[in-house]
Parts: sequence; structure tokens; C-alpha cells
Amino acid sequence: MAEKLAPEKRHSFVHDGKTIFEWDQTLEEVNIYINLPPNVHSKQFYCKIQSKHVEVGIKGNPPYLNHDLTCPVKTDSSFWTLEDDIMHITLQKRDKGQTWASPILGEGQLDAYSSDLEQKRLMLQRFQEEAQFTGNCPDPRTFMGGIRND
Repeated sequence: MAEKLAPEKRHSFVHDGKTIFEWDQTLEEVNIYINLPPNVHSKQFYCKIQSKHVEVGIKGNPPYLNHDLTCPVKTDSSFWTLEDDIMHITLQKRDKGQTWASPILGEGQLDAYSSDLEQKRLMLQRFQEEAQFTGNCPDPRTFMGGIRND
């Protein structure tokens, strides 16, 4: 089931014509993907994840990213890995289900249309998760804060 709920595509944050990172999100996490420069040993890369801040770089150089996050994360369950020349940063959302317009505060925000699609996709994901957990389809009138008039 998790494969069906995964994001269909990654969003790109492009600055001055260069892709800085790609990202996607689920109900519980935001994933950032950074293509690593060639000829740098993997042990030279670092990533510091704080509740509302992320710093990424190569030791001994100015950080590649050093920005506040759009929303707070759970640091004890957020992590990073290196695989196939890509740094993958997994940020565990503090507030499950919250739609992020971008991982980085004020940078690369989704346009209104893309943000709306992302919110609808996450709402559907949550709806599917609730239905799977209970075995019943949730009442759409009460789902996500709706009002019932029974």
C-alpha cells in the first residue's frame, strides 16, 4: 500500500538556472534529494538537522544549504543518507498531514495550483490510510474537520 501512497513526482528548487535540490512529501515526512558533486569523498559531506533548520555541506567549505525549514521536524526520527551520488534527507514532520509548500522557508515555494494539488494528494493519502486502518471508509462529512448535522 505504501507504494501507492508515495508522491508521483518530485518538485525542483531551481536558482539561477541550476537545480539546488528536489523534494517530495508524504503525510509523515519531507524528502530532500541533492545531487552531489563528483570527486568528493562521501566522508567529507555533512548534514545537520535541527527542529527548524537544516545545514548541508562539504567539511571545510561554506555550507551548500544553511536555511530554516518551513515547518518544525522531529529530529530524533529525521536522518540523511548518501546513495548513488545523491544525498537523501528525510525530515519527519512534527505535525503529521501538514502540507509543506517547500522544505526551505521562503525558497522555492510551490505555486498556488501545485500547492493545491499537493494538499489534495495528501488529503487523499490520509483518507486511504484511515480507511485501511479501520477497515471502513471514513465519513467524508467529518473527515478533516468537516461538520456533521445529524
